Amino acid sequence: MTVLDFARRKQAGEPIVMITAYDALFAGLVDAAGVDAILVGDSVATALGGEETTLSATVEQMIYHGRMVRRGARRALVVVDMPFMSYQVSAEDAVRNGGRILKETGAGAVKLEGGAEVAPAVEALVTAGVPVMGHLGFTPQAVHQLGGPRQQARDHSALETLIRDARALEKAGAFAVVLSTMPGRIAQKVTHVLAIPTIGFGAGPLCDGQVLVLTDMLGLSGGDGAAGAKRYAELGAEVREAVARYAQEVRGGP
Repeated sequence: MTVLDFARRKQAGEPIVMITAYDALFAGLVDAAGVDAILVGDSVATALGGEETTLSATVEQMIYHGRMVRRGARRALVVVDMPFMSYQVSAEDAVRNGGRILKETGAGAVKLEGGAEVAPAVEALVTAGVPVMGHLGFTPQAVHQLGGPRQQARDHSALETLIRDARALEKAGAFAVVLSTMPGRIAQKVTHVLAIPTIGFGAGPLCDGQVLVLTDMLGLSGGDGAAGAKRYAELGAEVREAVARYAQEVRGGP
């Protein structure tokens, strides 16, 4: 799976399946299950690291986890998040950090958050040979500015801004864009005006593809997980029960 396949999928009307993973073990499992793309999200900070936000993730951490995922993935396109402050300061920073991520992980693309304000960084990365996926709507790296993980783009004015940002990313060379935490009708309109694919996360079923956080969909994250995340298993409960049985047997003696 390559970035060119994303464009072909949109043209053919074939949905794109994307999921997060953070290590070789789960990357191999989801790859064998047939996903099209694996996102090594900066959500590793919250999903595995216990942090309240994704802001603590570093370039070094993303490279570490990206390299592991790339070892496990045989077919899926691996996309690695660029963490907070690795591309916002300047286009030069973006190219330096994005190029390092691509080079040291073997991934096929990077993802960054934001609209028109990050278009120069996207263009610089693409010019340097680094494929870029965009991310609009609820952007976790701006969680404090947005007042928490709440639904975005809920009115006509917000839709106009969203479309303007999406077109700026497309013009800058992004090969796809994640639309996160917004009404489905809004995401559908953005999907319609773009030539590049949209990947929905809590944005309704009418995007060109969908992405979920693996720990949420498997019931491993506790609580309700991310907003809009459908659960397909309850592995957290199974793990607790299995370990409890083991502990009971050990304590019960031979």
